[in-house]
This record gives sequence, C-alpha cells and structure tokens, in this order.
Amino acid sequence: MRAPSPSRTAVGIVGGGPAGLMLAHLLRRDGIDSVVIDTRPRTEIGTTHRAGILERDSARLLVDSGVSDRVLTDGHEHRGIDLRYGGESHRIDFTALAGTSVWLYPQTDVFLDLADAADRDGGDVRFGVADTEVTDVLDRPRMAFTDADGVRREISCDYVVGADGSRGVTRHLFPETDRRRYAREYPFGWLGILCAAPPSAPELIYARSDQGFALISRRTDTVQRMYLQCDPATDVADWPDDRIWEELQRRLAGPDGFRLQEGPILERTVLPFRSFVQEPMRYGNLLLAGDAAHTVPPTGAKGLNLALADVRVLAEHLAAAVGERDPDRLDGYTERALARVWKTQHFSYWMTTMLHTPAGADAFDLRRQLGELDAVTSSEAGSRYLAEGYTGWPTG
Repeated sequence: MRAPSPSRTAVGIVGGGPAGLMLAHLLRRDGIDSVVIDTRPRTEIGTTHRAGILERDSARLLVDSGVSDRVLTDGHEHRGIDLRYGGESHRIDFTALAGTSVWLYPQTDVFLDLADAADRDGGDVRFGVADTEVTDVLDRPRMAFTDADGVRREISCDYVVGADGSRGVTRHLFPETDRRRYAREYPFGWLGILCAAPPSAPELIYARSDQGFALISRRTDTVQRMYLQCDPATDVADWPDDRIWEELQRRLAGPDGFRLQEGPILERTVLPFRSFVQEPMRYGNLLLAGDAAHTVPPTGAKGLNLALADVRVLAEHLAAAVGERDPDRLDGYTERALARVWKTQHFSYWMTTMLHTPAGADAFDLRRQLGELDAVTSSEAGSRYLAEGYTGWPTG
C-alpha cells in the first residue's frame, strides 16, 4: 500500500479489519479520500483464522462494489441449515422459505479480499501502528499515531470513524453523559476447534441436546470447524482430542445413526458470549461502526454481517456530508443503523437461548426448550422467520 504522505484526509478510519476496509473501499468509489490505521500487522490479521457466514447482501456487497468475486468461486453456498434436537435433524430451507441463501466464506478471506482491493486501487492503509490517539472530535478531528517505521504522524480529518472493535479506543471517546450502554453477559461460551477431517454434512448443523449445544460447520474440504457449549472459564488444556470427540459425538447422537467424521484437532480456543450496544453511534464528527458500537453472540453468524451493513449505510451519509460540506447529513446514521442492530440483537439472543442449555436448567426448562424448537420447525411461519433472519433483512 502506498507510502504515508498526507497530513489531512476527508475521513480517518481507526481499524483496518473488514468494516474499516470496506468503508474505505466504498468511499473510494465515491471519490472520497481516507486513511485507515490499525495497530495489528497485516500478516497477523490475514493469518488469524476466523469463521464466517455471509448473508445475501454481504456477499453481493463484495461482488457488486468491485472488491472481489472470490466469494462466488471459493466460498460455499448454503441453501439451508439443520436444526438437530432429540437426535433428529430438521432442515430449514432458506431458498424455499426466504428465496435466497448464505455463503460460507471465512472472515479472514473477506479481509484478504479487501486488503488486496486497497492495494489494487491505491488505498491508504497503515498497518502496525502504535500509540493511537484521536482528538478534537467535536471540531476538526485528528488521528495521531506512531507508524510501523517508528515515525510519529498526525492527520487532520473532516470525520473520524471508529471501526476498531470492542477493545478499541474510539468508543471510549464518547462522554458518559452522551452515551447509553446496554449489555448482557451469558453463563456459557463455545469451545471451538479446527480439525483435519472431511466434512460431516453438506451444510451447518445447529444441535441442541440436554448436555449442551454443538455447531458443526466447515472450513475447507479437508479442515472443519466445530463448537461445543462450555463454561466461559474453560481451560482448553483440560480438553484433549478424545474428550472433545466423545462430547461432540454424544451431542449429535440420535436414532438415525449420525456420526461426525473425526480427525486430528489443529486448534482449540474458548469464545465467551456477550451482547453489547452503545447508543448513539455518533458524537460530533466521530462515528462508530461494527464491533466498536455493538457485539452479538456468534449464534446466527451476525457479527461481520452487521458490521458490513453499518458501513454500507455510513458510506452513504459520509458521501453526502463530505460532498455537500454539511455535517448534518450524518444525522440519520444512528437511527438507520440501530434499527438493524436491535433487530439483529434480538435474533442472535433468540437463537442463542433457544439452542443452548440454560445454566441450572431443570426438567421444565428442557421440555419448554424442545417445545420452542418444535414450534419453529413444525410451522412454516416460524421456519420462515428463522430463514429470513439468518439470510439477512434488506439494508434499509
């Protein structure tokens, strides 16, 4: 990516993950310059394995905006999922119920496509920076940072966007008197694994059992991704391969004789669950997008899709504000973004509580949960709601 040179830009973007890079890409298409900074080296982001299910509109955004069509050639189209409970699978047919599908395409590959597009199109992206500071967000914002060569730099911006995730610096620049925070902690997480094995099923399986939830996904034709509900304080050292496979097989077992394809486990990690929303998503000339403003549990695969929906809307508002030199054109961003955020929060919470065994669950809890799953899978209306939510509502 081109050598650092400008001391000012129209839009400064803190965070060089998929949200920040997609926003910069959309702004470039509108002739608006930006500078993206990220504390992580590019190689670190590009080699961190992260799963991904792309909604219909997320896949279209990559292709139609000119980033890449690799999602169509290297991704896997999924036209439904299986909800498995009581040892039986119940297919939710997305194409029949919602007229569309989703794409299994890792978030890591989305990043690589966007980083390559920035190289191709002359984007200004600075990876591996340090000591990031954002100041004067009510007037003319400035981004200060030490670049990868150890040189201290400062860039004046018309607007700054925080796309630096849940642990970034930008969300904390909102004064307590000007923000509202909503959060929900969950008493469980996922023990996630990558394993060397052939696929166990053509599409994802969301499995509920009295022992806990399991998700069977895939990475490639030879490497698969799977998850087990666990205590968030779980130590992966306590879970050798044999124990993981025994527990996964137990949670998927049923009278149909279904069994997972096993193989050596290449990676294991624990993912805690949290729901979070910060309102508003604008303070002066600082705007938030993606995980900087909200997080959802991974059930339902909404995090990346919600971030891309944010920046799609934000790019429209920034293009108008920069083009017309009118910051009031940003006024509608929070309302438009939050309408989808809260709908998605509900969907993720619903999927999570419907499929995960509650802490301290008694016989009533377990039977009620089965009744809810029966209500969804036996009703066309219930199945359609799941299909529409999973494949994604149109961006408003």
